[in-house]
Order: sequence, then C-alpha cells, then structure tokens
Amino acid sequence: MEENFSPQDSLQLIESMIQKTKANISNNRFYFLLWGWITFGAIVVQFILKVVLHYERHYLVWLVTFIGMFISIVHARKMAASHKVRTYIGDSMGYLWTGVGISFSVLCIVISVGKTGWQNAYPFFIIFYGMGTFVSGKILQFKPLIIGGIINWVLAAASVFFPFDYQLLFAAAAILTSYLIPGYLLKPQKKMPLYGR
Repeated sequence: MEENFSPQDSLQLIESMIQKTKANISNNRFYFLLWGWITFGAIVVQFILKVVLHYERHYLVWLVTFIGMFISIVHARKMAASHKVRTYIGDSMGYLWTGVGISFSVLCIVISVGKTGWQNAYPFFIIFYGMGTFVSGKILQFKPLIIGGIINWVLAAASVFFPFDYQLLFAAAAILTSYLIPGYLLKPQKKMPLYGR
C-alpha cells in the first residue's frame, strides 16, 4: 500500500528528522565531555606522577576509565529507556565509538604483549582520537569536531619526534581539541529555534 504525502506532510517529516538529529547531537555532548575530562585528567595526572613525582606505577591512573565505562552504560540505558525512537545518526555514532573503543582495547593488548612496549603508544591513541572525532564531525556536520580530528592527526605525527613523557602532553592537547572544546561547543540543541521560529 502506497502512501501519498502532501508537500506539508513531507515538510513535517523532514522537520521531525531534523529535530531528532539535533536532539541526538546534544545527547552526544555528554559523552564527549565525560570522556574528555576523564581522559584529559588521567593524562595530566599520569604526566605529574611520572615526570614530576617519578612514581613507578603512574599508569594506574587509567583505572578511572572503568568509572567512565560504568557512567556511560548507565547513561546509555537511561537514554534508551526515555527515547524509544532510534535514528540513523544515533546508530552510526554508537557503531563508530564502539569500534574506536574496541580498537583502543586491542591496541593496549598489542602494546602490552608486543616488543615495542608503551613507549610509542600515544601517537596511536591520538590517531584514534582523531579518527573518532573527525568521523563524528562528518556524521553530525559539526565543524569543531572535524577540525579537532585534523588537529589530532597533526599532533600524532609531531609527537613521534618526542620521548614518551612529552607525548603525554601531545595527548592532553589532542583531548582538549577533539573532545573538550567541541563538547562545550555542542550546545543543547532543543533550546534552539528551528528556522528562526
């Protein structure tokens, strides 16, 4: 059975899709800020523990990511319960960041078991930050994320010329430009009027 849409019906459908997309963008803001602050904080604390305080187990600071995972899961379930409508953008973002998360985990295993060790890990992490934010920016059509992703790739390339300790600072700059600044620029969209209404 075919449905005939009037021009008004078509405009209403397009407008509802735009509103869902805008709501989806504001939902992603939570994750960029959560993971931005967790990662930025962990990197800065690791730098202080390793370089300033010379603490041997500086890497233990990364256990904070388990708290981030728990908060993310709780938030995702809460959002899923309150929003029954799934969108292509929401699904795409979920697949992208699940893939990035799995890639981070696999990279950690490869680095831990492999001969190279952690000395060259951060350029790879920065590349993943860049990829995730660049693709997110393209999906959401949000320039600060796209620019943040590009800056991350430049930072990754530059960081290989520095020792591990200072690669941490490159990673902190990468999180600042790809997660935190774009996260704060992703204003909650539901308060914004559509087409000047």
